[in-house]
Amino acid sequence: MSARGVVDRLVLLGSKGGPALRPGGPWPSSSLLEIGGRAIVVDCGLGVTRGLVDAGVSLKALDLVFITHLHSDHVLELGPLIHTAWTAGLATPVTVYGPPGTGHHWQRFCQAMEFDIEIRIVDEGRPDIRGLVSVEEFGEGSVLDEGGLNVRALRVDHPPVTDCFALRFEHGGRSVVFSADTAFFPPLAGFAGGADMLVHEAMLAEGVERLIARTGNGARLREHLLASHSLAEEAGRIASDAGVKRLVLNHLIPADDPAVGETDWTAAVRKTWAGDLTIARDGLVVGLSGHKAVSGEETA
Repeated sequence: MSARGVVDRLVLLGSKGGPALRPGGPWPSSSLLEIGGRAIVVDCGLGVTRGLVDAGVSLKALDLVFITHLHSDHVLELGPLIHTAWTAGLATPVTVYGPPGTGHHWQRFCQAMEFDIEIRIVDEGRPDIRGLVSVEEFGEGSVLDEGGLNVRALRVDHPPVTDCFALRFEHGGRSVVFSADTAFFPPLAGFAGGADMLVHEAMLAEGVERLIARTGNGARLREHLLASHSLAEEAGRIASDAGVKRLVLNHLIPADDPAVGETDWTAAVRKTWAGDLTIARDGLVVGLSGHKAVSGEETA
């Protein structure tokens, strides 16, 4: 997938944490990172395909996909993204990097779509999608070192999921780190040290109780959220300790509460972070060249 000749940038395709959708609300986790001439999809929550199209990306040029962990709000549209790209003309190899179990997920998707795949190969003369896609499962450490692009992974704290990984992308002296889903995890500061941009999940304490009331899971959901996710001020502490140039709060919990606005997120994170700040919203573009917005960026 080419970077379309634009400057290096991050496009936040889906900005909410969790799989639920509500009227007029944002979509779950997915991002597009364009760096060093490569366009990289990071996580594939619902809406990723539409988001890429809206960002001006040619689906038939799909190339690199990274999955941080196998929660549905990060992987549910992986198969549909690749399949839709295939129907749009994809005929070149795609590599999917993900934690253990990603290969199984992809194989079962292909089995579920076997009728459609087989009939399109015969009827439309398409290459076999199953031969185009390679899945590389990774753990901690080096994930990819190719053409000046270096990717490393760090296992983070997201119980009960054990294979959940922060990712650091580096090319040409620029670096972007995605926290993945994680509770406050001090080693992440070292992993993100000096990065141009840290994209870190964030939860707002004031919104948690209303979220629980809406979903009806009660004490169990509260227990999960507090044990497995980071408050905005904890994300700020990681960014400060890491000395990053910009903090992007993403995977927002809650992201679709009308009583919660950008000023609330800013007030929370400013307790621990004084640097450049972006609060995610769907479709927001953040430039890596001097960190100025390519379009529509809001900073605080």
